Amino acid sequence: MPQSSPLDIVIAGGGTAGWVAAATFARFLGNRASITLVESDAIGTVGVGEATIPQIHNLIIGLGLDQVDFLRRTNGTFKLGIEFVDWLGEGHSYIHSFGYSGRGVGLIPFRQLWLRGRALGVAGELGDYNFNIAAARLKRMSTSAGTKTIPDLAYAYHFDASLFARMLGEYAQERGVRRIEGMIVGVERDGEGGDIAALLLNGERRVEGNFFVDCTGFRSLLLSKTLGVQYQDWSKWLPCDSALAVPCESSDAFRPYTQALSHKSGWQWRIPLQHRTGNGHVYCSKFISDDEAASTLLANLDAAPLADPRPIKFTSGRRETFWTHNCLALGLAAGFMEPLESTSIHLVQSAVARLLNVLPGDLALTATARETFNRLSAIEWARVRDFITLHYFANRREGPFWDYCKNMELPDSLLEKIELFREAGLFMREEDELFLDESWGQVMIGQGITPESWSPLADNVPGEDIGPFLESLAESYRLRASSLPAHREFVASMVGDKVKEKQ
Repeated sequence: MPQSSPLDIVIAGGGTAGWVAAATFARFLGNRASITLVESDAIGTVGVGEATIPQIHNLIIGLGLDQVDFLRRTNGTFKLGIEFVDWLGEGHSYIHSFGYSGRGVGLIPFRQLWLRGRALGVAGELGDYNFNIAAARLKRMSTSAGTKTIPDLAYAYHFDASLFARMLGEYAQERGVRRIEGMIVGVERDGEGGDIAALLLNGERRVEGNFFVDCTGFRSLLLSKTLGVQYQDWSKWLPCDSALAVPCESSDAFRPYTQALSHKSGWQWRIPLQHRTGNGHVYCSKFISDDEAASTLLANLDAAPLADPRPIKFTSGRRETFWTHNCLALGLAAGFMEPLESTSIHLVQSAVARLLNVLPGDLALTATARETFNRLSAIEWARVRDFITLHYFANRREGPFWDYCKNMELPDSLLEKIELFREAGLFMREEDELFLDESWGQVMIGQGITPESWSPLADNVPGEDIGPFLESLAESYRLRASSLPAHREFVASMVGDKVKEKQ
């Protein structure tokens, strides 16, 4: 139903999702909409979204935040990629980096030259030709690391999600967002069309609006419990259903990348912040007990734990629709995608940006805008699901959990990608999906999916030239990376010496 009156947005729930939405609406809608956020300090947040992907820059730059201030206020560090440890068996690791591997020659993509070089016996590992990986291996970092022939490092951040939410809350309220402290005890619907009319709060309070954003976490009080939108269960592809999260003291390693360590029935994240390291064990309760999962996590910390492991239960998947009536869900209220590729915050900011892009100039809530939003969101979630599923399927570990993953029936969309890549290392990006050819290629090869051939384009380079070309690239990346400051020193130069003191 078209919106004839000014947009009156009510956000149910705070946390990262709620305040990302509030801050973005305040920045880009200004006085064209009134924005109210309702949250209760008595309700905790999951708070596992401490690792991000480079698209976080769209949010930071879009809001006009200062990078140094952001790092100081969130205890942030830099992230060049994700290291996957033991996914192909004990002792094996690879890094899915944010940077590109090598450089092409004319129309010939680098990966095709590398595949031919490998067949000729003159190529090293794919990661040897990636500047991000060279810097990550040496634990070096700089935001202006490039030269005339080497691009700057592509990076994202690690940060404390609760501190980030607080920072965004201050930003939003300075720009007119009204925050109401209160517990939602009911939801009032319009008797004719079924739209949400108001939130009912404790203390017999009522908050009216004409557009509601559900950021109430797994409970999904508005979209699910009030409007009855069902959940699409993806556990047959993403079988993990539990996580334990625990912080530990800061490690000497202070890596400029996230780690994902595979275990008996799942995997563990390590996320280095200035003041601590975030850790979590994501696992499938059908194959391991909670007690054993906790013991595994605590036995694999870099340093002493700072708390007891905190349990989180979930089912991977999404709501059948993300926007129905006059309510849109964000974050965990929209669905759960486990944090293997650090996509949770991106899916929030992407949804907010998509909403702003589909609204017409008069901010009318039209059926066309809603249908377009839902269609594009469903595509994005499915493509991210496929990318995460790839890691589980292409494993070579032993054990009941990993055997299940190796033998599960894949979505057709993922199976087609794998088969095309196996033929000649090719990838076709579809429908503006999040992960690019470079990411798919790094993970496919890192997970042991070996192309059987290469593009005929690569045959245009004389075989005797490929080896020297590859070695010159690898050497230039190693030399440049070795000249950069250590990650800890670089962060300390931006936020202060307190980071150095935590060695």
